[in-house]
Amino acid sequence: MTLAAFALVTLLVQQQPVAPPPPPQTPSPIARVQITPEKPSMTAQDTLRITAVALDSAGKPVPNATVRYFGAGGYFEGAVDSTGLVRSGSTGFFNVRVVAMVPGTKAVIQTVTIPMLPGPVARLTVAPNVTRLVAGQRMRYSAESFSAANDKRDDDVRWRSSNAAVARVSAQGLVTAVAAGRATIIASVGTVEQRLPVTVIANTIRSVAVTPEASTAKTGDVVRFKTNVLTAEGRRIEGLTPQWSMSPGQGMITPEGEFVGYEPGEYTITANFGNRTAETTITLEARDVRRQLTLVGRLPRTRFNTEEVWVHPNGKVAYLGSGGGGDVMYAIDISDPANPVVTDSVQTNTRRVNDVMTTPDGKTLVFTREGASDRKNGIVICDLTDPLHPKVIAEFTEGVNGGVHSAFIYRDQKFGTNIFLTNDGTGAMHVINIDDPAHPKQLAVWKTDRPDAGRTLHDIDVQDGLAYLSYWNDGLVVLDVGNGVKGGTPTEPKLVMQYKYDLNELYRDVERTAGPGFIRGTHTAWRTRNYVIIADEVFPNGPTLRGGKDASGGRAYGRLQVIDVSDWNNPKSVAWYEPEFGGVHNVWVAGDTLYMGAYNGGFRAFDISGELRGDLREQGREMAHVNTADMTGRTQNTAMTWGVVVKDGLAFVNDMNNGLWIVRMEPRQPPAAVP
Repeated sequence: MTLAAFALVTLLVQQQPVAPPPPPQTPSPIARVQITPEKPSMTAQDTLRITAVALDSAGKPVPNATVRYFGAGGYFEGAVDSTGLVRSGSTGFFNVRVVAMVPGTKAVIQTVTIPMLPGPVARLTVAPNVTRLVAGQRMRYSAESFSAANDKRDDDVRWRSSNAAVARVSAQGLVTAVAAGRATIIASVGTVEQRLPVTVIANTIRSVAVTPEASTAKTGDVVRFKTNVLTAEGRRIEGLTPQWSMSPGQGMITPEGEFVGYEPGEYTITANFGNRTAETTITLEARDVRRQLTLVGRLPRTRFNTEEVWVHPNGKVAYLGSGGGGDVMYAIDISDPANPVVTDSVQTNTRRVNDVMTTPDGKTLVFTREGASDRKNGIVICDLTDPLHPKVIAEFTEGVNGGVHSAFIYRDQKFGTNIFLTNDGTGAMHVINIDDPAHPKQLAVWKTDRPDAGRTLHDIDVQDGLAYLSYWNDGLVVLDVGNGVKGGTPTEPKLVMQYKYDLNELYRDVERTAGPGFIRGTHTAWRTRNYVIIADEVFPNGPTLRGGKDASGGRAYGRLQVIDVSDWNNPKSVAWYEPEFGGVHNVWVAGDTLYMGAYNGGFRAFDISGELRGDLREQGREMAHVNTADMTGRTQNTAMTWGVVVKDGLAFVNDMNNGLWIVRMEPRQPPAAVP
């Protein structure tokens, strides 16, 4: 358009008649809304009826006023219907927005926050499980209380000893072994107790030595220290556990003597048995894992948000979902990764293509749908005879009309090819057989035993016949779907284990930043070695900066945890990563490297070699970081990295705001020579 033409169009627009502003709304006769109960609270997994009355300035009910109730903020922990009946599914806070209105006047809106509290205490746990002490030794114990639904409670635990002449205990759980004999240390909340039998032996210790003696390692390495306790006659005393300590404090040491240091330098490790102690030293070098990244290729997307990326097994084709109203999945030629090109797309009735995956042989593709105008969400199945041009051959919507957020395809030699998918409406897992992709058939439905209001299944990963379910309020759930450990099959999944943790306490600072009712839950899981790596999706209930907008108005939070599942009966969180800024969304593990989309924290890669303990960020395990903000994307200069798929040495990084990035991590370079 020429400058003259632009000036003419501008003039014509300026001369058009301006539409009159809408008439101002009549002020409401409602002065306030009286909500009963005034300060509501409820037990998790229960129901509560709230009522509201619209009152005028004189405190009298307003005739012709109608009142409706809506959920506000985080919606995964509960629900409210239009009559004010609140159904709690989990602990936390649920916000109810009460809207009172008289026809023709402005609505009056009031929000009430309902704490959803754990049920009565049902059990206690005591740690560490140290039952043999020597006279004069001190050992600190801790106790946690839980409801029957396994929700963690915040109780004041009472401590006592059955025989204070043998072992006495302080109000804080510090046990002092007094004299040889037997005693029981009892932790209690009300009538619920947990008992720990303790045997105290006479103190015949002459010497204590800690092994290994002076040693070296790298930051993040796990070093196990043990003690050799001897009598005056040189006889070894078995079964004793010292109180371990370390100095300086940049690291951690467990009650079992597992040490990990976070910073280079010399550490002193001390084992204490009352009047007998021993020390050793360990020197740590920097982990030195930083790597250089190269941007290989870019494919910005501007029409919709970018969702999941998947790479075809041939390594030459990628598939990209869309969101934010997106109704399309793209096929992309990546045979030249420096110049990715869209070759085709599949358009369906949906507002979000959240997940995309192919069968291992690359012959079939499945993508998920959410927000369809006809409520027929479910999944779409495509033939990949030509991977660059997917062709729809089937859909599956039975029982999953509410939407499918994630789907995982797993091929088993015995049980065939099955899709394990999430049901947005019920929080259930559905198993769909696609041995004949054009005619999908449902095999099973499985869900956790809890009220529907608090059940949300967010993601599924299947490896070696075990399904790892990220169950939001229910934590990590593992099912046998063909492995055999519990006799499960795709048609009859069997529970292997559940790891549930206190989301409310873990993200207390998020609540303080922008108020209660925020979004938080177990979002994704990935099995590697004897670990399951889980990541939480966390967003505040409102702007983190009042009055802020764009990048300053909000951010993601979240923690990545490493769960040791070497003992299915005793899963435990042993390590974690939490960014200083950004979240922890989807992850991908290749070898000893973990790749992650950190939302507005960008793309990150971590060294996860060796045994994992403690704070991974503080140990210097971060290998690389890219801020995926871009001026050519849908949202300019704001990163929102979703995740990553790694194939043939390339990381395919999908950013919600900025499309696809193709990145290569370069080999580690030797340190520069000092002149």
